[in-house]
Amino acid sequence: MSIIPSFLSGRRSNVFDPFSLDIWDPFQGISSTLSNLPEFSQETSAIANAKIDWKETPEAHVFKADVPGLKKEEVKVEVEEGRVLQISGERSKENEEKNDKWHRVERSSGKFFRRFRLPENAKMDQVKATMENGVLTVTVPKEEVKKPEIKSIDISG
Repeated sequence: MSIIPSFLSGRRSNVFDPFSLDIWDPFQGISSTLSNLPEFSQETSAIANAKIDWKETPEAHVFKADVPGLKKEEVKVEVEEGRVLQISGERSKENEEKNDKWHRVERSSGKFFRRFRLPENAKMDQVKATMENGVLTVTVPKEEVKKPEIKSIDISG
């Protein structure tokens, strides 16, 4: 191992040299792998990442999911055992006519599926969901946190 770091000497060293420029990149080549996927996989992966915010207020856990263009019938909100909230849905691909000439296709289609394990204070039997302007809001009320009762003990002496 050299005392002079390899980036100063202009050489590339082996993996045992802490100053080596040979760094393993776990994501190297992933873009070429994605481009080789079948068309249906790319469609699905585009929407599989539905954007969902989760915030906790003093009264509830609130989830907001962006689902633009979907009707409430195309979105499912389910509660599973083990305090799991599941939000899923599907956006259908637009029908193509033979004479249509597409210049750009950016809107995604396919299925999305997200699951969240909720904390113990979630009231899973009181979950409510609303949808307005392409935003799904799921509200999971919380149980009141009981403050521990503190009893003062007199010290005899």
